[in-house]
Amino acid sequence: MSDIDDERQRIRERKKRELQERLENGDELDTSETDDRSRAPGEPISISGEGHLEEVVVEHDVVLVDCYADWCGPCQMLEPTIEALAAETDAAVAKVDVDAHQRLAQQLGAQGVPTLVLYADGEPVERMVGVQNRGTLEGLIERYS
Repeated sequence: MSDIDDERQRIRERKKRELQERLENGDELDTSETDDRSRAPGEPISISGEGHLEEVVVEHDVVLVDCYADWCGPCQMLEPTIEALAAETDAAVAKVDVDAHQRLAQQLGAQGVPTLVLYADGEPVERMVGVQNRGTLEGLIERYS
């Protein structure tokens, strides 16, 4: 099992324990808190490291991860689409700078940029390399939402 899988399992187990404790204590579940947690932010999330990406993937049902580099022309072309998807879809959109996070980019399978990885329910379900059109990405997000 990889470090990412181990971390994912620890986060899931912690959240499960917290929920179980709340239920055993007779605490009412605050659905607005749950809804807020699963609601995707309206702008891309800049990933600060492996643990941060893991938190985002576990917290949201569908996450589109954009592995990019500032010097990459195709990445710059894709940027408006990435921002629109973050603002207009139910998916969380995360950005991984491959220069700043080389190990994480390697774990995500980013051999070229841009590389997009779609997660659904905590698992990677699609990987695409190169500029993708907005319709294709929206369709994938809808399929897994």
